[in-house]
Parts: sequence; structure tokens; C-alpha cells
Amino acid sequence: MALLYRAEIQPTKLELIDSWLPTRSWYQGPAEPGVRRVAACRFDDPDGEVGVETILVQSGDGPVLHVPLTYRGAPLAGGEPWLVGTTEHSVLGKRWVYDATGDPVYLQALATAILTGGGEAEEFVDTDGGQEKRAPAMSLRGSGTPGTAVPVVGPIQQTTDGDPTRIVTGTVELTVHRVLGAADGSGLVLTGTWDGGSPTVLATTTLR
Repeated sequence: MALLYRAEIQPTKLELIDSWLPTRSWYQGPAEPGVRRVAACRFDDPDGEVGVETILVQSGDGPVLHVPLTYRGAPLAGGEPWLVGTTEHSVLGKRWVYDATGDPVYLQALATAILTGGGEAEEFVDTDGGQEKRAPAMSLRGSGTPGTAVPVVGPIQQTTDGDPTRIVTGTVELTVHRVLGAADGSGLVLTGTWDGGSPTVLATTTLR
């Protein structure tokens, strides 16, 4: 379950993404992207400490870009290369926002979803009257088998910041596609579906 808050966020997530995208080797577009949100959904953090969000954005009529983010209440040790920026959340206070491909909580959630045929978390919005369930703007589905044993992903051993972004740990190799639409569906994959379209490959994994 992902618990969300009705809150003011400064700067906004899209403003952070706007300033971060032009620094990426895989981004091709204007220096000021002016992105809009296409769709988004959440993964669960079993410990309830880290927000894990899959966001799809688009600049003008350019391609849809895959930008998974994590939100933390304190800096991620060793996470400086993946820091997108910080933001002030009116309920939770200062939040450190990371490119999720460098965050072990996201990598574990991603591997688990792919290997076990999992999907996005249920979303609930915290209100004065309690918690209201909200339908995610997109759905995720892994191509693996329910009940599959998932190894501990462990520390990152090697990463390639490109399209796709490749992350190698001692137990798995994960591939996160950034510019969507061209990747095929071979192997164990995570697909996303939004706006009634066809499933699109977002990521893949291989056990080592």
C-alpha cells in the first residue's frame, strides 16, 4: 500500500525533473524541457520509509520518458550520483529525491515485481476523514511467476547511465528503459499500461 498526502511540494516533482533531465546522457530535447506528466504509479516499500514512484513524462511532442524516483526523509548513503534534488513537503518536511535506479529500495521492488508477476501498489490518500483509495494512473505487470523466490538485490556493483540504464548487483542485472516504445518484450519484463494503450516494456531483469 502507498499512502499519499494532500500537500504542497516546493519545488514540484516536475520542476525537479525539468532541471535534471538535461544533465542525462540519454536525454535529447530542449534545455528547458517543460515536461508534463503522462502517467504515474507507486511501488510498495515493505518498511514504509521510502516513497517509490514510477513517473512517465513528455516534453512537447517528444517521446515518453521513464523517470522512476524515490523520496527519502534523509540522504541515501552513497547516493549523491543519483540525487535529483531536494524538495519541501508541507506534511513530511524536507525530502531527498533520487533517480531510483541508484536506490536499493527501488531495485528490490522492481526485481520483485518482475520475477513474481507483481504490479503497482494500491494508493490511498490521507484525508481528514481517513484514507481514500485512489486508482493509479497506470498499471504495472511483471512477466514472472507468483511465488518465485526473490534474492536480496544487494549493493550496486556496476551501473551504466544511458538508455537503457543497466544496474548490476551480486544477484541480478536490471535494465530500465528510458525512452519508451522501442524495447521488445523478450525475457522477464515489467510492462506499463496507461490511457488504454498497449503494454509498453519499462524494465527487464536477469538472475546472475
